[in-house]
Amino acid sequence: MDERGRSLLKTLVERYIAEGSPVGSRALSKYSTLDLSPATIRNVMSDLEELRLVASPHTSAGRIPTPQGYRMFVDSLLTVKPLEQDVKQVLSGGIQRDDPSRVLSKAVNLLSSLSSFAGVITSPKRSALFRQVEFLGLSDRKVLLIIVTPDGDVQNRILIVDKPYTQSELTQAANFFNQHFSGLSFAQARERLTEELHQISQDISALMQAAVNAGTEAEQSQQEHVLLSGEHRLLDVQDLSTDMDRLRKLFGVFEQRTALMRLLESSNRAQGVQIFIGGDSSLVPMEEMSVISSPYSINGEVVGTLGVIGPTRMAYEKLIPIVDITAKLVSSALSDPN
Repeated sequence: MDERGRSLLKTLVERYIAEGSPVGSRALSKYSTLDLSPATIRNVMSDLEELRLVASPHTSAGRIPTPQGYRMFVDSLLTVKPLEQDVKQVLSGGIQRDDPSRVLSKAVNLLSSLSSFAGVITSPKRSALFRQVEFLGLSDRKVLLIIVTPDGDVQNRILIVDKPYTQSELTQAANFFNQHFSGLSFAQARERLTEELHQISQDISALMQAAVNAGTEAEQSQQEHVLLSGEHRLLDVQDLSTDMDRLRKLFGVFEQRTALMRLLESSNRAQGVQIFIGGDSSLVPMEEMSVISSPYSINGEVVGTLGVIGPTRMAYEKLIPIVDITAKLVSSALSDPN
């Protein structure tokens, strides 16, 4: 695409985001910095349509951006605006060093209120590794599994066993477990256990299997959770709210959260702000939805993701710096002071 096409695509996306209606040649002539005739603009628009960067709704002679058009816009045409001073003050004043749950709650609420869309944030994953385990007999058929993580967190799980165990057997099992598997996750311990079974009796083996099964469930229960704020604001977004099936799909994403978690986890592996556009990214389950996200860290280690969920027709140039600064402030509030 030549510079003329890039300039007109940029103008078209900006006008469509601002006004929400298809953009015609007259508007492009008025708002672009190019001195082009209406006929030339129409020709360029036809070229952009062939490239699937814009589309013509049946009800209008104007054009609207496609998901691919939005992608080109945010990747190479977008001019990000500096964050306004009053917005900076709201964010820096609202996100202060505090209990982690309050920091995350405040951040997700600010993301929603400042964007007028939905805010989202994943809570940090707790350690999936264990430092040691202990077994405590409760009755003939119940054993208490005590799991201690490297950072000192303690979890308890009750095991239903097929035979009674003496405390000596329980101590033997715990000693073997700690000697061979300490510092691993239970998923790793499960893999290693099959290699070590020849060293332990069949009775203790059954207890070990029950322990790794319960430990794996404990790990899964400690996976990061998604906090959402302002989902109801999307009911006021015309692009999303005019179709009941679209609304059902949107709130299905919020309710089930599987697709949302997959998207946010992919953002964890990236650096800086990421933009996911529905119809362009397979991770976004709706063509009319976009997500602007950024990972945040604790003491330099990425532990979660935060962002804004809204329509594809959103003011990316304003929201990108809001998400970026929020991630930096959350990272600072949760990390140890220097």
